[in-house]
Amino acid sequence: MADPARAAKMADRIKVIVAKTLERGLKDPRLGFVTITDVKVTGDLQHASIFYTVYGTDEERADSAAALKSATGMLRSEVGKNITARLTPSLEFIADAIPENAKHIEALLAEAHTRDAETETLKRSAQYAGDEDPYVKPRVIDED
Repeated sequence: MADPARAAKMADRIKVIVAKTLERGLKDPRLGFVTITDVKVTGDLQHASIFYTVYGTDEERADSAAALKSATGMLRSEVGKNITARLTPSLEFIADAIPENAKHIEALLAEAHTRDAETETLKRSAQYAGDEDPYVKPRVIDED
């Protein structure tokens, strides 16, 4: 079992290697504008999960996923040539849901903003149900 610092270092190195290889070395026409967002390496350094995003439509995302799946062997050999480890980790490409999550969070924030504005308008036109000051005050006895 490798230490977490070594796994993190290897993950960073794999991220750079795969990104550079995709940028200059992969000649697949199905591959769109792919960005490698993160890489996670298991503790035994045997498996690397590569998270990516694709800018474009759903069809372009599916085509890019197929292109990455078919190029996994070539990318693994490039990683094996450029890292100093006894074993080359297996690669798995996982589509990252960052853009979808960001859109969902923006929609929730917009809804919260409109609800806050509605509450503010209700607050301005609100009336007290009873007296303005509902607390009981001590009686003042007149001395006549």
